[in-house]
Amino acid sequence: MDMVFLGGILFVLAALVGYFFTLYNGLVALKENIKKAWANIDVILKQRYEELPKLISVCESFAKFEKGILDRLMSARENYQRAQSMGEKAVASGQISSGLQGLFALAENYPELKTNQNFMQLQERISQLEETLADRREFYNDSVNNHNIRIQQIPDVFIANFMRLQEVEMFQVSEAERQDVEIKIDLPEF
Repeated sequence: MDMVFLGGILFVLAALVGYFFTLYNGLVALKENIKKAWANIDVILKQRYEELPKLISVCESFAKFEKGILDRLMSARENYQRAQSMGEKAVASGQISSGLQGLFALAENYPELKTNQNFMQLQERISQLEETLADRREFYNDSVNNHNIRIQQIPDVFIANFMRLQEVEMFQVSEAERQDVEIKIDLPEF
């Protein structure tokens, strides 16, 4: 009788330890998924960062092209380069996205630029990067959401506190990206 009771206690303890490890490993996986998702965003941001000087160079070759929008785009690129945290990079990314929207919208008014092969290739490349970036941001936010939910649920909250896990901020659209793109065109007077 004592052996059965002792065996039952050992079985329950082993099950609890196994359950603890399962919860712990699940939380570790969520934490690492967030890192991976951010690293994937960072790769796309870096690729976009490297394409911007080429695009700006092509646009600058058209003497009449709006310099203010190019300056804002380069400033946003520099902000991204100086950014240290995920939040700072997210803000800089939003500035770049907003600048690109303005640039592409403004380019519609320059037929010779729209037909330039280099511009068209760069526009297509950056548009593809923007689409990929949107997908990666969605995956990142899904990972963050799962993490934030799990660290608040019982019994995970006890292990999350033991691991000192904190809520993670989602990748959010900046206020500038929510605004309509303002386009100023200096048309020659006839």
